Amino acid sequence: MPELPEVEVTRRGVAPHLEDRVVEQVILRREGLRWPFPPNLPALLAGRRILSTGRRGKYLLIHFEHGVLIVHLGMSGHLRVLPEGTPLKTHDHFDLVVNVDNAGGPEGRRVLRLHDPRRFGAVLWHAHDDGELEQHVLLRGLGVEPLNDGFSGALLHRETRKRSAPIKQVLLSGDIVVGVGNIYACESLFRAGINPKTPAARISRARYDKLAEAIRDILAAAIVQGGSTLRDFIAVNGQSGYFQQTYFVYDRAGVPCRNCSTPVRQIKQGQRSTFYCAVCQR
Repeated sequence: MPELPEVEVTRRGVAPHLEDRVVEQVILRREGLRWPFPPNLPALLAGRRILSTGRRGKYLLIHFEHGVLIVHLGMSGHLRVLPEGTPLKTHDHFDLVVNVDNAGGPEGRRVLRLHDPRRFGAVLWHAHDDGELEQHVLLRGLGVEPLNDGFSGALLHRETRKRSAPIKQVLLSGDIVVGVGNIYACESLFRAGINPKTPAARISRARYDKLAEAIRDILAAAIVQGGSTLRDFIAVNGQSGYFQQTYFVYDRAGVPCRNCSTPVRQIKQGQRSTFYCAVCQR
């Protein structure tokens, strides 16, 4: 599943093609994905100018004067910016056609196309008249952004004093800090030297300071390297990310730890695979 770095890479890739452009057409090729498409979306967006793009956790936000288009890539989705008329592939479900140079005609248009084989993604609309964006049902329970100033070891320590669940599961829950998915939780816990099975309430403030720093550094590095490409994710320009080449533990079960040569272990936590080094992470 695309995690925060992959969504941020996508946002940065689409932004120059969308921001300050006028939507000419919206094409829906099915009734919906994980949830139904807004049935009036083509009429809502045609002729409207895109003001900016943003991101909240793993959600891509496309801002208009009258509302926000919320896009989620699901388990296997990706967005591409293509010339109008590019042949369709199976599982191309949604097109946002924009005028990129005010020239008119096909030569002046580009298509933001959502490809989602498993159909766990989403394209939803939040009108400004419906209230603050942060109160949208999909966004209101999200924790702080890990790359923003509000994220710190002090926050993690304070919010976990009554959390007996393993720290890995607490990170994935997204209600304290958002966007730290399975890959980057494993890598961050390794860098901080914390066993993923440790109850969150038992971790000290000093160790949470290390964990917060590790999360920030790893996510920032992953964004610079184009995210991770294991199965489905590709960037807007069709290129793969390459952060996976620097993994210390994720997807390296049985391989010697890069620090101590102990074989990396793999366990299941909440139906997700966790990778860690039993020597380096205590």
